[in-house]
Amino acid sequence: MTKESLIQTVLKQAKLESKNQAKAAVEAVFGAITKSLARGEEVTVTGFGTFRAAKTAARSGVNPKTGERIQIPAGIKPKFKAGKALKEAVK
Repeated sequence: MTKESLIQTVLKQAKLESKNQAKAAVEAVFGAITKSLARGEEVTVTGFGTFRAAKTAARSGVNPKTGERIQIPAGIKPKFKAGKALKEAVK
């Protein structure tokens, strides 16, 4: 599913009047999740899952093109853990 097809699904299921309303709703949800993660907050959607920002440690790696060893710096990456209802629905 692409973002465009998600907007179409929201438009139909929420019985909105215009595609712009559905797009605004989808953008608002993604924006809220992104801003919360950027602040270091956890976002829990009951029945769906939990988004969080996780710190990663510095580590060494290998450049796949050259085979050269490189140092990968520490950072923060988004993580998602599926909730029970989502796991059951996908089974």
